[in-house]
Amino acid sequence: MSVVRVQEADFDLSTEVAALRAQNPKVGAVACFVGTVRDLNEGSAVEAMELEHYPGMTEKSLEAIARQARERWPGSDVLIVHRVGVLKPLDQIVLVATTAMHRAEAFESCAFVMDYLKTQAPFWKKEKTEAGERWVDARESDDSALKRWNVAADDAHQD
Repeated sequence: MSVVRVQEADFDLSTEVAALRAQNPKVGAVACFVGTVRDLNEGSAVEAMELEHYPGMTEKSLEAIARQARERWPGSDVLIVHRVGVLKPLDQIVLVATTAMHRAEAFESCAFVMDYLKTQAPFWKKEKTEAGERWVDARESDDSALKRWNVAADDAHQD
């Protein structure tokens, strides 16, 4: 099972994980990642971050990422909740939770989804700093992280 949501509203980690776990009695492990807005990026204080997306396309991209994780780790479940809109430091941005029979598969699938999401999901981030607004570029380290899964950044869109 995969659940994908893009929303402005915040999410509750324990509620989301409980709902995911309740779907599969074979679950022996749950791995979660919660990304939050930092108050500092590239040496500048961040007052806010605005996340934009392409409705419909973004969900389709996230569903493809979840599907690939479930193909790599059969029997796993995937939850992706990604927020959009204006967020402040400490606000939650993204939740990725994966389940599996054993911890190694849960950890691996969660890392895979997050690495894939960081480079391939169509989100645009604009930071508001004391110096003004700026778009946040993709990082080379995110592309490198994706390569460890034998998925080239350019190939990832061919789903």
